[in-house]
Amino acid sequence: MRKTAGTLTASCWHHCSAQGGTNRADPDPTEPVSAEESVPAKKPPKEQRVIKEMQFVTTDEFSGVPAYMKSRLTYCQINDVIKEINKAVVSKYKIMHQPKASMSSVKRNHYQRFINEETKDTKGRYFFVEADLKDFTNLKTDKRLYAILNILRHCQRLSEVRGGGLTRYVLT
Repeated sequence: MRKTAGTLTASCWHHCSAQGGTNRADPDPTEPVSAEESVPAKKPPKEQRVIKEMQFVTTDEFSGVPAYMKSRLTYCQINDVIKEINKAVVSKYKIMHQPKASMSSVKRNHYQRFINEETKDTKGRYFFVEADLKDFTNLKTDKRLYAILNILRHCQRLSEVRGGGLTRYVLT
């Protein structure tokens, strides 16, 4: 590695910069030189909305669940259901955040249903209903699923908001 008067060779440049070298005034011959040009102003990139997802249940939390709630359910089964619920919530809120003009008729019907299901209690919070699980996942709504939802309420991953003949499961 050769050092010339005030400049570094390409291999030495990378080596020194990886070690915290402060010789930043010398350009790297492999990097493109950026000249200030008048570039037409682009629209700033659209802000990505973060859709809240439910955290997985830890082994400590699972061992703290009473045996009558767990019955024969395993830790992995509960976390698999959480993964499916997260998939349903992400699918639902992707539709909710999508511009109406770009929606197909099926998505527009989903959107209208989502708006109708929202109440003042769920405004601004992420929630799902049974119909969302049926539409966006392959989960069966049986006693096993209700037992898992009960365990998730016990672990404070969910809360229920009832009203209008519908149970809304709010992510906490």
